[in-house]
Amino acid sequence: MSTLADTRLHSPNLLRHTPLATFLLIAFIAIPALASPYVIEAILLPFLALALAGVGLNLLTGYGGQVSLGSAAFMAVGAFAAYNIQLRLNLPLPLTILLSALTAATVGLIFGLPSLRLRGFYLAVSTLAAQFFVQWALTKFGWFSNYSPSGVISAPGMTLLGYSLDSTTARYLLALTLVTLLTLGVWAFTAGPLGNDLIAIRDNETAAQIIGVPVLKTKLVAFALSSAIIGVAGFLWAFTYLRTIEPAGFDLDRSFDVLFIIIIGGLATLRGAFLGAGLIVVFPLLLSRLSAMAFGGMIDSGVLELVQRIILGTLIIAFLIAEPNGLAAILTRVKRRFARNTL
Repeated sequence: MSTLADTRLHSPNLLRHTPLATFLLIAFIAIPALASPYVIEAILLPFLALALAGVGLNLLTGYGGQVSLGSAAFMAVGAFAAYNIQLRLNLPLPLTILLSALTAATVGLIFGLPSLRLRGFYLAVSTLAAQFFVQWALTKFGWFSNYSPSGVISAPGMTLLGYSLDSTTARYLLALTLVTLLTLGVWAFTAGPLGNDLIAIRDNETAAQIIGVPVLKTKLVAFALSSAIIGVAGFLWAFTYLRTIEPAGFDLDRSFDVLFIIIIGGLATLRGAFLGAGLIVVFPLLLSRLSAMAFGGMIDSGVLELVQRIILGTLIIAFLIAEPNGLAAILTRVKRRFARNTL
C-alpha cells in the first residue's frame, strides 16, 4: 500500500510529467482526421469507455481502499437511465448524461452504505450483491427495456444543438470530451482536501478518524462520485460503442474487466486506468489476429476467450508479485531511466 505522499505524487503526474496538451491535440484533431472507422469503432470507443470506468473504480478502490466488484452494475444503471430519460422525457443530451450519472450515483450511494460498517472481503461481497441485484432487476422488469421481447434495445440517436452525433467521428469526439473532462475532475478531486481525506482513510481509517477526518461522509462521497463516473462510462459503452443496451452486456465479467484494468494499470494513479484499458481492449484483438495467422482461424472463439482469461489472470498474478503498482510504475521507471541516459 502506497503512502499518502506517494499517492499525491501519482495524481499530479497526469499533468506534470505527461505532455497532456500534445496528447489532447492528437486525440481531438489528428485521430479523427487520420484514423479509420474500424480503429475508432473497435479500439478507441471501447478503450475510452473502459478507461473512464477504470478512473471511477480507481477513485473508490485505489485512492479510497474500498473494494468493489459491482462496476458493471453501475455501468448498466447509467446506460438504462440514459435510455429511459431519452425515451420518456426527450431531454437535451447533456442533461440526459447528467441525470443518468446522478441516477448511478444514487444507486451507488445506496449500495455504498454497507461500507460504513464493512471492509475488505465483506465489502466486496456487498458490492457483488449489487451486481446481481441490478442485473436481475433490469431483466425481471420489462419497463426498463420498454418491454422489448428480447430485452435487447437499440440506443436512441444522439443530437446536440440540432446536430446528429451518430457518425463514428461524432461519437468518438463525444466520448473523448466526456472522458477528458471527468478525468480532469477526478484529478482535481484527488489533489484537493476531500481527496486527501480519502487517502488518509485508505491508509489508516482509525488514525484518520482521530485527526478529524469525516470518515462516513468521505466514504459515501467516494461511492457516489465513483458510481456517477462509472455510470457515464456505461452510457458511453452503450450509446457510442455497442449502440445497443441489454443487461447481459453488463455482467460480472465486465466488472472483473474494470477491476483488472486498475490492477494491471496501477492503483491510485489515473494514468494506470488508461494503460490498463489499452491492454484489456487491444489484447483480445491481438490474440485473435495471431491465432488467425498461426492457425488460419481454426480455433473456436470460445477457446480464444478462455486463453485470453488465462493469460490475463497470469498477468495479474505477475503484476501483484513483481510490480504491485502496475504498468504506471513501470512506465515511470522507464521514463526516469531514459531521462538519466539522455543527460
